[in-house]
Amino acid sequence: MPKTRQYWLVKQEPTDYSWDDFVKDKGCEWDGVRNYQARNNLRAMKKGDLLLFYHSVKEKRIVGIAKLAREHYPDPTATEGDWSCVDLKPVKAVKTPVTLDEIKEQKNLQDMVLLNNTRLSVQPLTKKQFDQLVKMSGTKL
Repeated sequence: MPKTRQYWLVKQEPTDYSWDDFVKDKGCEWDGVRNYQARNNLRAMKKGDLLLFYHSVKEKRIVGIAKLAREHYPDPTATEGDWSCVDLKPVKAVKTPVTLDEIKEQKNLQDMVLLNNTRLSVQPLTKKQFDQLVKMSGTKL
């Protein structure tokens, strides 16, 4: 039975590591996550899953699409505890960034984790949510 692709949103402060940094690096090890729910989401990701890259704090907008290149493994930045990281690769920048305010205006996106658990840095999306957000950005996959 073929696996079903999953969809995610990862949040990052652009002053710490921006979409442009990510593209310049041609991907990265998504490490440093120190929240159990976010860690469990990292562990649920499968190679080929698609992710939306969200600039948090001041910008609060979706800026790019990425894919999971390597499934979870021990986070080398963790000095204690049971933490994981994954490897991400950029797919493409969105044509038009989708702001948090625009997301809040959409009735059928009200159940997004982004709107209900604002501090969670790694979040699941449904396929419908992912597709709608990509459509809102004017981006063709």
